[in-house]
Amino acid sequence: MDMMFEPIRKYAQFSGRARRKEYWMFVLLIVLIEILFYVLMGILGAGPMMAGDPTAGLNPAAGLVMLAFCVVLLGLFIPSLAVTVRRLHDTNRSGWWVLIALIPFLGGLVLLVFSLLDGTPGDNRFGPDPKGREGLVAA
Repeated sequence: MDMMFEPIRKYAQFSGRARRKEYWMFVLLIVLIEILFYVLMGILGAGPMMAGDPTAGLNPAAGLVMLAFCVVLLGLFIPSLAVTVRRLHDTNRSGWWVLIALIPFLGGLVLLVFSLLDGTPGDNRFGPDPKGREGLVAA
């Protein structure tokens, strides 16, 4: 559970390395937050409005929940970008690889594969191994 909030503690820290566990626990946290807000919006009736529906209108409480959702997602954007860059550093790749996500479909798939790969054992150019595997590296 502590690993879920580690990227928030390292809010805009783009240097260093992040373990797979740190990265994926943060992804899980974001998914849980999204599910919570989607359930709240569904309960409050903030779904898509149907054309020609005379009763269509946004509940003020639903509008506040949607606004809070946008603020939370904006607040989590920098930590998610930072933990992704640190995850790429753990696989001994530059953080600029995050821009590959701009290529539709293929870019996201490549970034997914990179985030699933195990980190470089021992120190690399981005810092020490977060798993502490210094002694396991062959000389």
